[in-house]
Order: sequence, then C-alpha cells, then structure tokens
Amino acid sequence: MPRFLHTADWQIGKLFGQFDADEAALLADERFNAVERLAQLAAVHAVDAVLVAGDVFDAQTVTDRTLHRLFHALGGFSGRWVMIPGNHDAALAESVWTRAARLDAIPANLTVCLSPEPLLLDDARVALLPAPLTQRNTHADLTEWFAAADTPAGYLRVGLAHGSVQGILAEDIDSANPIAAGRAASARLDYLALGDWHGTREIDPRTWYAGTPETDRFRANASGQALLVDIAAPGAPPVVTPVVTGRYRWHSAGAELQVPSDLDLLLERLAAFGPADVVQMEVSGRTDLAGHRRLTDALAQAQGRARSLVADLAALQLEPTEADIEALAADGYLADVVGELQAAQRANDPARAEAARDALALLAGLLAARRPAAGGQAQ
Repeated sequence: MPRFLHTADWQIGKLFGQFDADEAALLADERFNAVERLAQLAAVHAVDAVLVAGDVFDAQTVTDRTLHRLFHALGGFSGRWVMIPGNHDAALAESVWTRAARLDAIPANLTVCLSPEPLLLDDARVALLPAPLTQRNTHADLTEWFAAADTPAGYLRVGLAHGSVQGILAEDIDSANPIAAGRAASARLDYLALGDWHGTREIDPRTWYAGTPETDRFRANASGQALLVDIAAPGAPPVVTPVVTGRYRWHSAGAELQVPSDLDLLLERLAAFGPADVVQMEVSGRTDLAGHRRLTDALAQAQGRARSLVADLAALQLEPTEADIEALAADGYLADVVGELQAAQRANDPARAEAARDALALLAGLLAARRPAAGGQAQ
C-alpha cells in the first residue's frame, strides 16, 4: 500500500519582524527543526515519498547558508522527496531553485518539479502530477492539465499543487492561484496534495491542505501538522492521518476586566503559559491601582516563561479607589491631577486616553515608591 507524508508551507527564511530580534531568531530557527522532525516521521513510518506542496522558502532572497541548511535538514530520511515551487518561491527564470542547482545543494533523493509533467514513482506505482508556480500570482488554474494527463494503468494518480480552492476558502484569498473545486474528481485523482493554506484542512475526501508544519501566525486553523496518506489501490479512498509536527503554540487571547474575579482568572491564564507558547493578548475593561500592579507583575513573570508574550493594555482603564488615593497620600494638587487623569482616560481620543492611563500608572508608581515601608521611618 503506497504511503506518503504530505506537507507544505515550510516558509524557510521567514523573518518574524513583529517580534524582538532574539524571539524572531528562535522562531525562524524552529522551522528548520520542524523539517528535521518531518524527516524523522518519514523514516519511522517508512513512507514511499514526502510530498511538499510549495512555499518551501519564504522568499527568493534567502541566503546561500539557508539553502544549504534546509537541504541538510532532509538528511534524516533517505527516501524520496518531491517538491514544487509555490508563490513565495516560484520557479522564475532566475529563482531560489536555479541558485540551489548552481550551488549543487539539492540532494540526489530530492526531485524539484519545475514543469507541469508527470513524475512516475515506479517503485510505488504512483503517477505524480505537479502544478508548479512559475510566477508569484496567476489567474489561470495550473491544475487544469491534470484531467487530460495520461498515466500508466494500475498507477495511483496523485496531484501536487499550491493555491486557493475556489469557493471554499475565505473570499480574500480566492483571487490569485486558483484551483477549481472538484479537481480531484474531474482529473480522476486518488489524492490531491495542496499547499498555501497554513492550516490542516479537508476540502473533500481526496483533497487536503496539509498546513505549515510549524505554526507561524495567530490563527486557530489546526496548523503545526503534516498528513500521513495511505491509499490501498487506484480508486480506493485515501486514509489521511494528521500528525503533530509543531513545537510552538500560538495564542491570540483577550480579557475584559470588570470585577475582581475577572483579574483572578486572567492571572491564572498567564500563569499557565510556558516555553512553548507565543502569545498576543489584549486586556480591556477597568481595574484599580492594586489590580493594575498585580497584572503588570503577572505579565512580567509570564513574559519570562513564555517564548513570546506581547500584551496590549491600551483599552484598560485605571480607576483608583478611595483606598488607592488614600494609600498614595495624593491630596491637594496631586489629588486633582489623579482626578484629571481619570477623566482623560474616558476621552474620545484613544491616544489621549492611553497616555492618561500610562501617566496615572506612572504617578501611582512614583508615589508608592516615596511611601515609607511599614514600620520604617521616612527619610
């Protein structure tokens, strides 16, 4: 029974510019580790081939070192690798692929399909039909030739493509690099291995997106996986098994603070994040100064544990209680300033409101630092 490992969208060389330099470097490095894990999976499961459905590289301009490092990462599986160019690494006249060939970096067990013609994997009795992208965006369906392609009798017909299945995915990605819905049926394919969508997704029983093997964005789309595909014989339904390959878990989280228990729950969530978590969090609502101090302390602790944690507190209002004001000893002019900053937080101008909140937090910190310690003497 032929067995494949279907993967895509490695995006090797991705820069992660929205993160601090150290965090970005670790996230980029993990993409190479994900490829090594794919090679190990392929070896353990004794697949007939690893099919990579495009966007191996994130850009044509990756360094020579990155090219060599990527191809060395394939070394854990000595069997057959098959790749096609996607929109990020399209097979231009001069491309990352032509450079890799000049560098003699492509290993002997890797076939890069640069033209739309059948590739016969005779040992597995599989006819592979690739649809490589030769430019970043095309409005033609490059899988159309599959239907008329002649393949040997008794061979599985497996398509390999990179693009957007029309009418299935979000409208804003339905324009470039279209793939007709129902292509597997119209082209008599036993399986159609797709790339471009970064999450694992079944389009129909014979058509799947594998998704990226290492999550790279804040979207709950079942990323960080690859697909083991078993097909008993031509015409038999494929058995598709998702396998977890990713290390990092990306979270886009939000919390609205209205009552003290809301803050307690948020602190519990923050305490649960660890070295495998990449987090962006938006906190809104209102809290007193004591709650704000608890929150900022917990955020600092969580940022030390998580791989990355970015918190946006712009929509959080500080509302000092009478006890807060009394504890700060903010009377007279300072009390007036605190009141003005509280009012400014409710301004229609978001930038002014955020500046007022930050100023209030800073003032509270300065006043707290001037208070004598319990049982101590003021200097």
